[in-house]
Amino acid sequence: MARRPSTATVGRPTIRDVARHADVSVGTVSRALNDRAGVHPDTRRRVRDAVSALGYAPDEAARELAIRRPVAVGLSVAHGHRRLTPFFVLFLEHLLDGLASSGLRVRDVPTGPDGLPTEETDAVVLLGAHPDDPRIAHLQALGRPFVLVGHRDGVRSVAADDVAGGRLAAEHLLRLGHRSLLHVTGDPHGQAFGDRHRGFREALAAALGEDRAAPVLVCDDLTTLGAYRALRRYLADAPAPTAIFAATDELAVGCLAAAADLGLRVPHELSVVGFDDLPEIGVGLTTIRQDFGALARVTIELLLEGLRGDPVRAVRLPVHLLARGTTAERG
Repeated sequence: MARRPSTATVGRPTIRDVARHADVSVGTVSRALNDRAGVHPDTRRRVRDAVSALGYAPDEAARELAIRRPVAVGLSVAHGHRRLTPFFVLFLEHLLDGLASSGLRVRDVPTGPDGLPTEETDAVVLLGAHPDDPRIAHLQALGRPFVLVGHRDGVRSVAADDVAGGRLAAEHLLRLGHRSLLHVTGDPHGQAFGDRHRGFREALAAALGEDRAAPVLVCDDLTTLGAYRALRRYLADAPAPTAIFAATDELAVGCLAAAADLGLRVPHELSVVGFDDLPEIGVGLTTIRQDFGALARVTIELLLEGLRGDPVRAVRLPVHLLARGTTAERG
């Protein structure tokens, strides 16, 4: 089998980089590195050559933990939340990369109508938590290690600094001279949406005064099509703003499509800021970037700490504004 040319990597090489370099699957790399059966000697040698060429270093603490006994990690999404979102898929891709080299095993654990996981695992990653989420108290009562992708006092957790992200979006648009703004979002009681709205609102209040808060357009359908339809309905009865902060890149792309249909030129007549910096979806979009790779790496670090019984800690990851082609000075 001919090898693919190696690709340059940015930052610490991952198990996926090794797989690409050796022209094998991630699973094959994991089996080869853990000296498991079923790997041809030539393939094992290619994997080790790739590890050497890239300078890849598996997480030895994770491997040591997993060698003692298989460790199952459940991935639990709150009842009623969408799973096939770009955020979920991208985060899961990075998470599986890290888990494959650690020896931990991840599996999807459905959430029942009562809001609780329907299966037991050694540790759990919680997504989509809300203020009344019963999973947290349930897992605490069982003494089960878990990591919340979000934040809550006294809970092992990791999240992007969504409040800072909302603030960055507002400050960027204010610097460009925009004063007629609209915030397009999902349920403001949800953690990420609520935090992004809070940061956006606080920055506007600091610059313009409390009486100049931007109107909020809440989308029940959090897809690109849902944002498109919601903005079209909104602009049928309200004057167009000069700038929009959309709480996700998906929502931002829907706003761009609605603007195009209504003849609003972006960015000359309407500036749009998204959130996430999703590959492909966010190309050319001014957005707030969160680091999905770091989010997955810290999730795994916290999982291992929980399995070892280390003290609980919470991590906030920095976000950054990426100014691209969908924002400009107010005309």
